[in-house]
Amino acid sequence: MTVRLLTGFPGFLGSALLERLLERGDEPVVCLVQAQYRESAARRAAALTDAVGVPRDRVRLVEGDVTDPELAVDDYERLRRETRVVYHLAAVYDLGVARPLAERVNVDGTRHLLDFATRADVDRFHHVSTCYVSGRYDGRFTHRDLAVGQSFHNHYEATKFEAERLVQAAMRDGFPATVYRPAIAVGDSRTGETQKFDGPYYLLKLILRQWPVAAVPVPLRPSAYRLNVVPREFVVDALAAISAREESVGAVYQLCNPHPPTILELVRTLGRAAGRRVVPVRGTTKLARVATERVPGVADGLGIEPAALPYLSQPTTYTDENTRRALADTDVRCPLFSSYADRLVAYAREHLDEGRGAMT
Repeated sequence: MTVRLLTGFPGFLGSALLERLLERGDEPVVCLVQAQYRESAARRAAALTDAVGVPRDRVRLVEGDVTDPELAVDDYERLRRETRVVYHLAAVYDLGVARPLAERVNVDGTRHLLDFATRADVDRFHHVSTCYVSGRYDGRFTHRDLAVGQSFHNHYEATKFEAERLVQAAMRDGFPATVYRPAIAVGDSRTGETQKFDGPYYLLKLILRQWPVAAVPVPLRPSAYRLNVVPREFVVDALAAISAREESVGAVYQLCNPHPPTILELVRTLGRAAGRRVVPVRGTTKLARVATERVPGVADGLGIEPAALPYLSQPTTYTDENTRRALADTDVRCPLFSSYADRLVAYAREHLDEGRGAMT
């Protein structure tokens, strides 16, 4: 029996991708799951197989841990013999993560999966990176770019950069890998559903906690910066479509929004959807970060993650030329943020206390 191995389940993107994989073929999927998530993973897998209408044994949960050189699985050799395709999504996405944990999961975890896949002589290795391997780069960042002399906002970005360097080095040696770089993933554009509330949701929390007027910190020139936001289904639909193409081996695809909103457009769109009149307070993002980092209770009171504030003045723009070419004969397109913001806000109003998350 041959299987597809998926890491990062039952996480935000991993859960949605498993559904696409079950729809696409009849090959079993093995999900590498940490022990503490075993029960929630079992419930999620049962719900997904039932929703797709396939037997529950199409999904096999294997307890393991990517930080272990042999993945902490009971039968490493059996898994190696069976695995033909790897989808590696497991990572720590917390913007405020400490360096040692980020290194263990994002860098060492990727190294261990690459070692496993090499030993298994897999046909394909799909690595989910992030557009923010760009760090704080002032200019256009394309799928051809990686090391461009950038600095990094946090350990999340730095370790995802190092992880992708490992994958790209293997690709140059002929390893059959493909890299996908999502921008900031938010909920489903059709339903608003999400498992995590980060990125624009930090601004939304701040807006919702004020009524009827909401003051929001923005950079001095909020129309000069953009936040690249993509809905979850676009990321997984694009990943599923591109990963099925043989010609995508050895390539890097940025799964980003070709028309991202400016910071001013973003806060006004969220304000309208939330029923608030937003007052952008220009030039206050640095002050807001100092206050949320240094004054006890301010970050929790405002609902803002301090490490997210620098993204309001991110000088990088992202391109997606080869992604659009790869998806040209499909119906997969990234919708405008304004076209689904109301659904994100409606879902968040009902579920905001259920989760806390981090950027993809």
